[in-house]
Amino acid sequence: MAIDRMDWHYGGDFPEGLPEENGGTHIGIYLAWIINNGLEGDFHREESAEELEKVRKREMTGRDFLQKMCDEKFWDEDLSEEGYDFTLDYYSNEEGYVEGGYVSDYEKVLVEGKYESVYHVDDTWENYDKIASVITQKYEQWKVKQSK
Repeated sequence: MAIDRMDWHYGGDFPEGLPEENGGTHIGIYLAWIINNGLEGDFHREESAEELEKVRKREMTGRDFLQKMCDEKFWDEDLSEEGYDFTLDYYSNEEGYVEGGYVSDYEKVLVEGKYESVYHVDDTWENYDKIASVITQKYEQWKVKQSK
């Protein structure tokens, strides 16, 4: 199942003058969090070990990983079982983006008062650091909920 794809963003109502790759910044930042928390799928552990390490060392951004290793598409196979379950609850499920989930947090933390739109956010580790703590908090809350 496709969770998110860059072409869903740059192929639609995308701001003029921005590079298409900006349609994947929000996906890549989330994917970097997944990688940094060991929630990537076996496929990438086997086929993308070098690139996973580059993300962990901050030598490659999550968006670059998304483009180079995932063909610009974020799929269920990119995730471990736990990563997939969390992603369905927090990021996107069959109905689309989760209300009050990742994209909402991304907008509150990174966009509001700083950027014109989700697509204007810079693909930087500084921006990753700003949202990563929020994702981690939501993940910890999710794990507590799952254990009940």
